[in-house]
Formats: sequence, C-alpha cells, structure tokens
Amino acid sequence: MTGSYLLGGIEGGGTKFVCAVGTGPDDIQAEIRFPTTTPEETLGRAIEFFSQQEGITALGVVCFGPLDPNPRSKKYGEILSTPKPGWSGVNIVRIVESAFHLPIGFDTDVNGAALGEYCWGNGVDLDVFIYLTIGTGIGGGVCVGGKVLHGLLHPEMGHLPLPHDKKIDPFEGICAFHKDCFEGLASGVAMEKRWGMPAKNLPLDHPAWELEAQYIAHAMTSYIYTLSPQRIILGGGVGQRPDILKLVQQKTHACLNNYINSPIVQDHMETYIVAPGLGNMSGVAGALALAQQALKK
Repeated sequence: MTGSYLLGGIEGGGTKFVCAVGTGPDDIQAEIRFPTTTPEETLGRAIEFFSQQEGITALGVVCFGPLDPNPRSKKYGEILSTPKPGWSGVNIVRIVESAFHLPIGFDTDVNGAALGEYCWGNGVDLDVFIYLTIGTGIGGGVCVGGKVLHGLLHPEMGHLPLPHDKKIDPFEGICAFHKDCFEGLASGVAMEKRWGMPAKNLPLDHPAWELEAQYIAHAMTSYIYTLSPQRIILGGGVGQRPDILKLVQQKTHACLNNYINSPIVQDHMETYIVAPGLGNMSGVAGALALAQQALKK
C-alpha cells in the first residue's frame, strides 16, 4: 500500500515504544523497541534512532491516549489527561516535527493498528470493522471505508460501562476515572490486581478466564449492536491466545442470543472475532501507513 518511499513509524504504547523504518510490514529495514519511561528519555531514544537513518520521507506516530488527533485544534498532537505519570500535556507531534521537519501523520495507537490491519491484515476489503486491544489497558479503533473513525476526539472503547455483579466479582475496578468500566475490570492491570499475579501466569483452568471472557463478551455485544462491524479483530495478550479467543467467541455468541440475523455471527464466530493478521506488527504498520498519508497531503 505504501509504495517505495522510505517511511518511519513510531508506535508509542504505555509499556513500550516501537520505532521502525521501511515501506510496510513486509519490508522493515530497521527497528528498535524500548520501555516507555519519561517523555524526555523515551522520545529522546526515538529521535536518536531516526537520526541514524537515511532517506526517510515522512513519519507516522501512533500513541496511547487520550490525545488530540484533530489537525485544526490548538492541542493537536498532545496527550491529554492520562494516568501515565508525566505524559499529560506532552505534545508528541511538536517534539518530533521540530527534530526532523518532515511530514507527520498522527493518531491513537489503536486507530493506527486498525489502519494497519485495513492495509495489510484481517481488515483488508472490509467496509466496517473494529480493532480492539486488551493488554495493559484496553482501547479500540473503528475503521469505516478505509478511514479510522474520529469525532469530538476519538472513540474510547475501553471505557464502556459494563454489567458488574459485585456478588460474583467484588473487585471494585482500577480505572482512575470510572473504577469499573471495561478497562477498569478487564485490562491486564485489573487482572493482576484482582488475582495477585500477571494474567500471563494464570493457568487456563483458572476462574479468571471465565470472568475475563464474560466481560469482553459484554463489550463485544455492545459494539456489535452499535456499530454493526463486519469483523472484530482482537489484539493484545488475549487476542494472541487461541484458547482465550475461542472462549470469547463462545460467550459473545451466547450474549447475542441469536438476535443478530447474520450467518457470520450465528454460525461462523471463529471468522468474526479474530486475532490480528499482522500479529504484533499492526500498530507500527499503521504508523507507516499514516506516514504515507502525510506524504500525500
């Protein structure tokens, strides 16, 4: 999709940054990954990496939020109120642009992943689909007609209110803003605090997974009713575990209770809720696609 122009991409996550140079996910010519620490240290390492590359024509930046992706806004490129210490008010676009003076494309990390999947992954040829990531936090991007959905700012799919039966799950939730929203109940941080160990260490037969899949299924049901996506791509740690993905498919099917009159949902849930086609490359691929879009403006 991107052609032969050499592009730079930054995927800024709450846990780690990924910086890459190439023309697409099948042509990554240089790459570096490092932990997300302070803005000064983290962005400094990104700038140092790209300073050592030659021939880059544009940069795409996708980042954790909430942020301001509206080019007409005075706060365009800025991370807004985030629980990530030290990052609120940091304007990533301004910092990167002042370092390189190149065209810059900018969006949320999950919107970037959705765009990457549209160009090269499991969203190719779809008119409407959702990319949802469940990891340290929870976020989602919606792709409509090849463009990611914006509005006032961008969708905050991780902060959807969910049914919370406190007799079954007395855990109060960890969201700094809403306590027991989707992210507050089902993110990686929430799972670790509820069960006392990282989700990756929980055995498959642990009751954590039944509860986790149920929360995800409730969220999926709301997204399906509201947006009628042709597919949901589930990324993050959950999307990369086939056993948990299957459990989510089963519970979402049960929650829908045959209300959606589509054979894709009723009979082929295994092809409706799927893992990313690009694996863990969706976000950085989307950053490269944003760089290409910026080059064309």
